[in-house]
Amino acid sequence: MPMGRTLVLSLAFMTLWIGLAVADWNILNQRKRNVFGASLKNYCESWRINVELNNIKEFDVVPQECIEYIGKYMTSTQYKADIERAIEESSLYLSSCCSLNGNGKDSWIFDVDDTLLSTVPYFKRHNFGGEKLNITSLEGWMREAKAPALEHTLRLFDEIKSRGIKIFLISSRRECLRDATVDNLIKVGYHGWTSLILRGLTDEYKQVHNYKAEARKQLVNEGNDIWGIVGDQWSSFDGSPSAKRTFKLPNSLGLTDEYKQVHNYKAEARKQLVNEGNDIWGIVGDQWSSFDGSPSAKRTFKLPNSLYYVS
Repeated sequence: MPMGRTLVLSLAFMTLWIGLAVADWNILNQRKRNVFGASLKNYCESWRINVELNNIKEFDVVPQECIEYIGKYMTSTQYKADIERAIEESSLYLSSCCSLNGNGKDSWIFDVDDTLLSTVPYFKRHNFGGEKLNITSLEGWMREAKAPALEHTLRLFDEIKSRGIKIFLISSRRECLRDATVDNLIKVGYHGWTSLILRGLTDEYKQVHNYKAEARKQLVNEGNDIWGIVGDQWSSFDGSPSAKRTFKLPNSLGLTDEYKQVHNYKAEARKQLVNEGNDIWGIVGDQWSSFDGSPSAKRTFKLPNSLYYVS
C-alpha cells in the first residue's frame, strides 16, 4: 500500500508538473506573439509616418512585412478621416485667412492622383505597393478612367470654385493621358477648372518636383496669385515659387509620382531614327519598355526575362 500510494502521488505530481509546464509555455508563447505583433505594428506605423514626413524617400516597394498593415490603413475609415481633417483645415484657411484680390488672378492648385482621384483600387489589385510599380500597367488602368473621387476633396474643389478662385490641376501624369484624365474627372463630378497641366515629352526627363515648380513659376509669371496647394506628394510643394499655404494629404504608398519611364526614352530614340529616314523592320528585347509607345517596328520579338522588370 505505501508503494501504491507513493506511485499514485508520483504520477499525480508529474501530471500536475507537466500541466503547469505546458500552461507556462503557452503563456510565454502567447506573450511572445503579442510582443512581436505589437512591435511589428509599431514598426509599420513608424514606417508609414516617416513616409508621410518625407524622411523615407525613393523606395521601390512597401516592406513585405508591412503590406497588410498599409493595405488596411489605405482602405480604413482612419485614412478617410485623415483626409477629411486636412481638407477641413484647407477650408478653414480659405474662409478665415484669405483676403482675395478679386481681380481674376486668385488661384488654387490641386494634384490629381490620390488628391482628386484615388489610385487605391489599382493598388488594391497589386498588393498595396508590395510589388514594384509597373508604369505600363498603372497607365493602362488610368486610361480606363474609372478612378473614384476623393469625396472630401471634391467638396473643397466646389467650395473654392464657388468663391471665384481659378483652379489649376498640376499632375505628373503624361500628356498622352489627357483625354482619359479629363473624362475621369468629369465622370466623378469635377468640372470648371481653369487648366489641366500634364507632362509633355520634354518634362518627362525632369524630376517631378522640378517640373511642378516650373509649372507654378509659369502661373505666377502670368500674374496668378496662388493661395493654396493640395497634394498627396511632397513634389507638389517642393521648390519655388510655392503657395501661401500647402496642405498634404496622406499617401502611404508614395509610388505614383517619382518614377523613371524608360519606355518614353526608348520611344523617343526610335522616333529620332525614323525622322532620320530609317525603316525599322524589327525590335528584339527582353523588356516591354523596348516596344511601348510610337513609333514601333513592323514586328517585335520579346525574349523571356523572369528576373526583373524595367519600366
